[in-house]
Amino acid sequence: MSKAWGALPASSARSLAIEQTMNSQQLESSTPSSPDQVSQLDMLLARINSMAAGTSTDDVAALDEQPATMPAERVSMAEINALASSPGMIGDAALDDCFVPRRPTSLDQAKLNDTKVEELVLKFLLARGDAAGRSIAEQIRLPFILIEKTLARLKLDQVIAYVGQAAMNDYVCRLTESGANRARLYANHCTYYGAAPVCLSDYIRSVKVQSIEGQYPTRDKLLNAFSDLLIDEEMLQRLGPAISSGRGMFLYGYPGNGKTSIAERVTKSFGPTIWIPRALAVDGDIIRLFDPMCHEEAPLEENESLLDNKDIDQRWIRIKRPTIVVGGELTMDHLEITFNNDTGISEAPVQLKSNCGILVIDDFGRQKMRVDELLNRWIVPLEKRYDYLNLSSGKKIQVPFDQLVIFSTNLEPRDLVDDAFMRRIPYKIEVKDPSKANFCKLFKIMAKVLDVPFNPAAVEYLIRTHYESTNRPYRNCQPRDLILQVRNYCNYNQLPIAMSPESFDFAADCYFSVL
Repeated sequence: MSKAWGALPASSARSLAIEQTMNSQQLESSTPSSPDQVSQLDMLLARINSMAAGTSTDDVAALDEQPATMPAERVSMAEINALASSPGMIGDAALDDCFVPRRPTSLDQAKLNDTKVEELVLKFLLARGDAAGRSIAEQIRLPFILIEKTLARLKLDQVIAYVGQAAMNDYVCRLTESGANRARLYANHCTYYGAAPVCLSDYIRSVKVQSIEGQYPTRDKLLNAFSDLLIDEEMLQRLGPAISSGRGMFLYGYPGNGKTSIAERVTKSFGPTIWIPRALAVDGDIIRLFDPMCHEEAPLEENESLLDNKDIDQRWIRIKRPTIVVGGELTMDHLEITFNNDTGISEAPVQLKSNCGILVIDDFGRQKMRVDELLNRWIVPLEKRYDYLNLSSGKKIQVPFDQLVIFSTNLEPRDLVDDAFMRRIPYKIEVKDPSKANFCKLFKIMAKVLDVPFNPAAVEYLIRTHYESTNRPYRNCQPRDLILQVRNYCNYNQLPIAMSPESFDFAADCYFSVL
């Protein structure tokens, strides 16, 4: 069942109230409700009517007589959650998402002002040239009705001119000479003209609603998340509670045993998608949050929800719950807001981009920065679940630190960190070498994946000749790597692709030559 959050304008409250009435009629004719449920729905309906009409009337028909410009009242999170979880409110085809950003009906509701909208409009026209009003609205991700007054004012002030007529009572806009000069002044300060930013407070509330903390994935969800990996029962029993905790964990062990692969799949244990703002506005600074390099968009399907895309605040974007992996390239700069002096745009740090998801510190201990620097930077956020970041102006802001941080290393954790930090990472899980039975299973699995016929006799020959005779340890990555070499060997020599003692001898000689 979906939970919607945000300010409910009169029109939205009216729609919800009417929908509630229709759904309650359907419920009465189908499934009986308990007296407590009926009473709760009546109170919620009365609350909606009171919000929309400004009175305590229970007459839904009277709502249509109220003016469309009535100021909206913000509903508390508890009320929205209760409303969204009430039977019949949204329907069986609702989204799995626990948060849906509603389209704003006014600039005040969007927490924007005319100056900010004007700045985005003029910078877009400076870069684009001529553009219709609806194209401008689409660019800055605001409903056209919200920027119509801004465009009319700019036209009246001779900042823009209408140079043609577009469809649906729209006009093609162009900057005047004075408008171009004003746009350049704006661009000198900040070149950003993308989606209108979302205020920080709204983002913080969205993180709280979509947090991984408190979701407690079950065994079935973990089995589904690791369906393409061979995870033994002992490892699953250790991973389950660690993932459910939503806190940090250490994955350590020899290289090649799948620590990174495990970490990357943990995200599948939680809800599949979240909503994030494309950009944040904090005291005049624009912080770009959505990053196509880190985030994968998950657009709404037509049959996925009773909500239409036009009901969504387009300043937000639905993405797959993020999994961000950083390795030896991690520096202290990646953990702070990065300000570009040339563009005037700030970039969110990796921990902010990974909120409500997973942040994997791969090859921990091999970063360019010292280990104690990283630990001292995160020792408080890991415990308090919030972080402090510095803006370009020097102001410090508090932001959520809401992700499962996984430290993956092939070094001994106690040699890297002290007891104070280890206490804040409650789970330390060793990813051990596979058993011989599991090693053979991996060959069978990877042979199917790589489309190479599986030959158990050839695998037995490989193990006996190149492992047992030399006491070489098994690693989870080796079946895939050796089969790839077998396939390349067969292709080069124009032989049928097959596992054989000869092909495995070649692969082993190449693969283990310096190991």
